[in-house]
Formats: sequence, structure tokens, C-alpha cells
Amino acid sequence: MDIPTQKPSQSERTPRHMRKGMYILPSLFTSGNMAAGFYAIVQVLHYAITSEYWHLDHAAIAIGFAVLFDGLDGRIARMTGTSSEFGKELDSLADVITFGVAPAMLAWAWGFHGVPPVSLTEWHIKLTQLGGIACFLFLMAGASRLARFNITHNPQPSNPGRPGKKYFVGMPIPAGAGMIAAVVHFQEGDPIRSWYTALVWLTMVAAVGYLMVSTWRFYSFKDIDFRSRHPFRLILVLAALIAGVAAFSGPVLFGIALLYMFSGVFWRLQWIFRRKNPPPPPYKEASQTS
Repeated sequence: MDIPTQKPSQSERTPRHMRKGMYILPSLFTSGNMAAGFYAIVQVLHYAITSEYWHLDHAAIAIGFAVLFDGLDGRIARMTGTSSEFGKELDSLADVITFGVAPAMLAWAWGFHGVPPVSLTEWHIKLTQLGGIACFLFLMAGASRLARFNITHNPQPSNPGRPGKKYFVGMPIPAGAGMIAAVVHFQEGDPIRSWYTALVWLTMVAAVGYLMVSTWRFYSFKDIDFRSRHPFRLILVLAALIAGVAAFSGPVLFGIALLYMFSGVFWRLQWIFRRKNPPPPPYKEASQTS
């Protein structure tokens, strides 16, 4: 005799369907990240055609929003327990476009496109060619940084630091792209027109690329818990930061990006000085002999 099985009620089925739908939420932010990167690329192309430099400022702003989306998709996935391999792969592919291709094109267009060629050596190498090489190296460094992060489980910095995931190994690619975008936005998209300033920009782009593939440690912000019992201080800091960005977006974002970049340099220099000057051994009293 068959015993009829009772079908689950609508209230019992809803949480399961809601949980399946939650997996889409991080991917939506990843899609927003990719859309912002595509928009930035289109704006750079518009500048190359029209020479109207406000397109470069719009591209920098789009990359800034992409950094925000990239930070939210991972945190939402961790908070809701909806992390998946598909989401990780999609996020990596989106990062290559938004934080690799888009800022490399922006760095070249803003720093080298409008600069007249300069004879640097007897072979008359153009400054624009050197800038193109530096921007390509930035792209390669960002892609290599993502590849290393994807194949490394629980990466640890080589220099001293607390264990866990408090620090990134090397500057993350969104921070590298954010540094490029912050400089361009600080200048409101007005491009470089002098060769010596372009040389400084070339050095900076190459330095950011090196920091991404280095083993220097950078703070990851993953230990910040928004679900803590006393988030009042965190809310005040975020409110002040949002107000500062809304009122003075150029200087504030430039200062934040510069501070984050030099934080990795500071921790590395501190580690080097500790190695050169190790602390003295603890003093031990000589044992008295009768």
C-alpha cells in the first residue's frame, strides 16, 4: 500500500527559492563592474576621436564605481554564504577587463597620447612608445596578479604580519586601477602635455605594475565586520568618507589611493629595517657561583 507523500507547503519552499536567488546578487555587482569597465573603454575611445578630455574624467569615474562594485560583490557573497566557483571565475574575467584593459588604455591616452614625440636615445625612440610599453606591462602585471591569486590557497605575505587573510600579497588589481583613475580624476581629465611630466607618469605606471606582482603586503579590509555589536565608529568613518568624496571627490580619492599605495611601501621598508637592525637578545643575569 502506497503512503501518499505530503508536498511541502509554500512557506517551506520559499526559503529554498530565496537562497537560490541570492546567488544571483553577487553576480549582479560583478556585471556592474564589467559594465563600468566597458563604459570606461568607450569613453577613452571617444577622447581619441574627439580630443575632448572630459571623456577621460568620465572613464576615471567609471573605474572608481567599478572598484566599489568589486568590493561589494565579494563581501555580499561572504555575508550571504553564496560564494561559488562560477562567481570567482566571472569576477576574475571582469577584473581583467575593468582593472586591466580599461586603466591601461586610460593611462596611455591621458599621459602619452597628446605629448609630442621626444628623441630619448640615438634611435629616436618616441615617448609614446615607451608609454605604451609601460601601460602594457601594467596590464600584464594585473593579469599575473589575478592568476597568482586564483591558484594560491590562503596566500600569506613573505614579510612579517599577522596570519590569516588580513593582508593581500601584492597590491590588488582594483587598487592599482584605482590609483590610475584617481590621478586622472584629480586633474579632471586634463591630459599631460609636457614630456618631463609624461616621464614621471611613465615611472608611476610602471611602479604600480611592480607593486601588483610584488610580495609586499597590503591591507585587505576583510577583517572589518559590519555585523558587529558596536558598528557606531565604523558608521561614523564611512559617513565622513562618503561626505568627503561627495564634496571633494578629486583630492579625497587621490589621497586615499596614494595613502594605500604607500602603505605597502611603508610595511616593506619597516621589515627591511628590522632585518638590518635585529633587536638585542634579552639580558640574562650571570648565575652566581659559590
